Amino acid sequence: MFTGIVQGIGQIEAVMPQSAVRAREQTRWGDGQGLRLIVAWGSLDGRDVAEGDSVALNGACMTVVRPDELGFGVDISRESLDKTVGLDQPGPVNLEKAMRLQDRLGGHLVSGHVDCTAEVLEIQSRGESILLRVRVPQAYSPYLTTKGSVALNGVSLTVNSLEDLPQARGSVISLNLIPHTFTATTLKDLRVGSRVNFEADQLAKQVARMVEALASRRALSAQPASGAST
Repeated sequence: MFTGIVQGIGQIEAVMPQSAVRAREQTRWGDGQGLRLIVAWGSLDGRDVAEGDSVALNGACMTVVRPDELGFGVDISRESLDKTVGLDQPGPVNLEKAMRLQDRLGGHLVSGHVDCTAEVLEIQSRGESILLRVRVPQAYSPYLTTKGSVALNGVSLTVNSLEDLPQARGSVISLNLIPHTFTATTLKDLRVGSRVNFEADQLAKQVARMVEALASRRALSAQPASGAST
């Protein structure tokens, strides 16, 4: 688990097919299953990160392999590549080490399991903050609420306003970024039309699931018993 408070900006230095990894290491992975990324620590202090630990890259939880003083590797599956953006080529990435139970929860509980990608519609300076408007696919609209939490590229953010679009075209959320959040993360590199890794609030998902299950049970109990006269 993570908190959505980015601890540093790293850099994907190299992206290798698994056939290249197999030439150096014993692995059963095939090229169709994923990639090996080589990531530089950048501004993240990785001295306490060991092989097998979890680190979030732009919000996606990855397992560290072969860490050293320069950086670390991760094996990213095809499932993760299909659900994310920005993890299949060299470039900057937000980094966060997995939280410990004694850590402060400065953002919100973030699983590191990216739900989908969302589209940036607008970026504007608004006085002391930056307005960011993002369109979220319809499947995740039920988990959005004003003043609720979302994670974009691994950054915990609060939804300031919410608009459900007609014809099941999703929802548009507006968020205010303070200067620190904007400059200390890769969000400063976004442009209109950019796509970001989106994760809905886990608590909202659980509540929505429970409400759905309760409604289904009520609907079943309201149905007449089989063979009952009408």
